[in-house]
Amino acid sequence: MTAASKHRGDRSTARSNPGTSRFDKSTEEDSPQPLKCMAPVVADQEEKAVARSKFLFFFVLLLAVSGAATATYLLMESEEYNDFQAGFAGLGSEVSTVAGQKVDQMFSALDSYSLFITSEARANPNSSWPFVTIPRFSTKSEKIAALVGLESPNLFICPVVQEAERDRWPSFVMESSPAYYKESIENEGNKKLTVEEMMEVTIPYVWSYSFDETLGVIAEKIQRPGPVVPLWYRYPLEDPVLGMMLRSVDMLEFLGTKDQFHTTNLTLRPSLSFAQVADTRAGAASEDYVIGSQIMQPMIEDGRVVGVILLRFLWVEFFQNLNIDGLTGTIAVLRSSCKLGYGAFDELASSKELSYKIDSLGGVLLGMFDAHNPKYDDIVVSRVVLDVDVDDGRLPDGGCVPKVTLDLYPTEELEKTYRTSNPKLYSAVMIAIFAFTSIVFLLYDFFVGRRQRKFMDRIARQDQIVSNVFPGVIRDRLYAREQEAPKQTGLHDTVGTGGAPLADLFLETTVVFADIAGFTAWSSAREPAQVFILLETIYGAFDRRAYRHNVFKVETVGDCYVAVAGLPEPDKDHVMAVCRFARDCLQIMQDTTLKLEISLGPDTSELDLRVGIHR
Repeated sequence: MTAASKHRGDRSTARSNPGTSRFDKSTEEDSPQPLKCMAPVVADQEEKAVARSKFLFFFVLLLAVSGAATATYLLMESEEYNDFQAGFAGLGSEVSTVAGQKVDQMFSALDSYSLFITSEARANPNSSWPFVTIPRFSTKSEKIAALVGLESPNLFICPVVQEAERDRWPSFVMESSPAYYKESIENEGNKKLTVEEMMEVTIPYVWSYSFDETLGVIAEKIQRPGPVVPLWYRYPLEDPVLGMMLRSVDMLEFLGTKDQFHTTNLTLRPSLSFAQVADTRAGAASEDYVIGSQIMQPMIEDGRVVGVILLRFLWVEFFQNLNIDGLTGTIAVLRSSCKLGYGAFDELASSKELSYKIDSLGGVLLGMFDAHNPKYDDIVVSRVVLDVDVDDGRLPDGGCVPKVTLDLYPTEELEKTYRTSNPKLYSAVMIAIFAFTSIVFLLYDFFVGRRQRKFMDRIARQDQIVSNVFPGVIRDRLYAREQEAPKQTGLHDTVGTGGAPLADLFLETTVVFADIAGFTAWSSAREPAQVFILLETIYGAFDRRAYRHNVFKVETVGDCYVAVAGLPEPDKDHVMAVCRFARDCLQIMQDTTLKLEISLGPDTSELDLRVGIHR
């Protein structure tokens, strides 16, 4: 009963909309006669009020023109600046968020990689540190580089070789290198290298790097006591500067890496350092050096560091791969809690700041200082992009793990994009004239509109009541009868005993009856809510399709649906309209029961629709 009542209520709602649209087009002539008699009096009073108000506002606006122009100019300037601040805040927030996520991706990827390597080594009974091989290292490193979004990174695997293990290291290098070289050359597609050439330049013992302008690279065997950390695996295979493989070079011979390793070895935590490094990007000259960073990720087994993963990247490439559209005119200042590090740049050893100008194409190093314009001190977007949780008590003397903050500032170049070209001209001429004329016309329209609303409010209320009861055609005939009988002031006199009833004969109509086969058995096994959902969904779809085919819904009784074409508006194609409607109902029934089968039960799709048409 609930579902049937719902559908009977839908009939009046569905049919009231077309009638309401036609009624909205009516004019003052459709209003009742008593209201027309009051119109001149009301209009006269309101016209006088409008005239007095116009006169008063004319002088007020005349005195306010000069002040309005100045206020408009200041307001426009303030709005432009606010838009500039808001725009940069959104842009800076996006840049800082992406940058922070990218740094997090680097550390997360290296952490996962270190766990993978140590787990594989532990699972292999024939390998132990430092004599561990990494199958398909180049392929895995290529995926790591893609994951962190870097095009030209350098990834190193460096085991910790104790002094007692050095004698075994050369034979291990020569035995395991061919397979590593072959896989790397094939994966990287480096046709310039061969395994034989790489074996010829491979130095098996752990050595220190030095360079002589006459002799070139000098590989001196490490003789000092204590552990060494040789470069074991690297990606890419070929060094972009030296054009050779630096395998087995002791990374502790490099000052920055040595200090970083001591910190990581004591804290068992990853760390980051800044350095002057070779520009490894495509097209860069071999003598080009830029500022980069080195992330050191420890590989831990049984509570000790058995090796480290080194990831070197360029900050210019880091900013280039942020991939943010519309990024322009932004100063990025990297602030470190530690001194930036080591390298040929004298300023780098003592500075704690790096400044880049970044845009959608990449970044340009401005210097090892804060290069932003002080006028934008209050428009900064700041984010901590690196904060490694390290126990300071475990740091070596002089050791420091940097906390890196990224501060973003706008430039005058960016601000100019938010400024208009002629604010004074727009303020003094355009806005003053527009404001004056707009206010005058708005006042006039306000009073005229108030008079019109008095008529329209009554018409709308009357129309709403009638439209909810009768179809549009009947409603229009009731209005026509009211105009012909001006003494009648209510609907009761029109449709009651005081007037002839509105009844028409429709000879050309077609009636359609539809009911659901199997509904009684189906509904007896369902909750009331499920029965309601079925009828509401199906008959709601029927109602919408009936409106499309100009079919008038009469009523629904239980699972029976009754509709007719050809009334209340005659339709010569009423038979075809009902046939098309019936055809669509059958398809709707099939599609809807299939969709409802999941929520209403497996036998819902077995329900069928029986349709009868009577002309």
